[in-house]
Amino acid sequence: MVENFSILSSAILFMFILDPFGNVPLVLSILKNVDEKRKKIIIVRETLFGLAILLFFFFFGKSFLNIFHLETEAVTIAGAVIFFVIALRMIFPGNEGNSALFGSSEEPFMVPIAIPMIAGPSALATLLLMTKAYSPSLHWELFASVVLAWFISSCILYLSPFLYKVLRQKGLNALEKLMGMLLLMMAVQMFIDGIRELFHL
Repeated sequence: MVENFSILSSAILFMFILDPFGNVPLVLSILKNVDEKRKKIIIVRETLFGLAILLFFFFFGKSFLNIFHLETEAVTIAGAVIFFVIALRMIFPGNEGNSALFGSSEEPFMVPIAIPMIAGPSALATLLLMTKAYSPSLHWELFASVVLAWFISSCILYLSPFLYKVLRQKGLNALEKLMGMLLLMMAVQMFIDGIRELFHL
């Protein structure tokens, strides 16, 4: 997996985990009573908070995993399982969908946009796994892929009012399912790579 590292492919993978298209309706619902100009300020502020949390886990996550003496193969297979579950939820959201709305009339601060929409459990777990799975020589390439994924996701959230007008709910759902399908295939490939590394195939 390390030998095939690509900043772009890793950024796309991480962007799938952040799931910006799935978060567009949630952001619009949370900010529905906020002035349009203020909405943009809030989105920029919250996405920057989210980035700060992601980078904290990026730089200190590997030390956390080293405490438990986890091998790269175990991390790869565990990552594949996590991505598989996330992908299934994206493709088959169930009756509730992504309706974990945090109902509040107050302006959001940190919660729920920075946490857990951007720096949620899935994203943080993925960072822990990626920093452990890749060698230190790829540290800055991986850093670039995380920042790139965050930047693209933040732009999508910033443009959420426009995207919702153009795509509507059905279009956003279709995009999320497509992202889920791609993530599912990447999860299977990660699982295969982990098994190969484990048994030296």
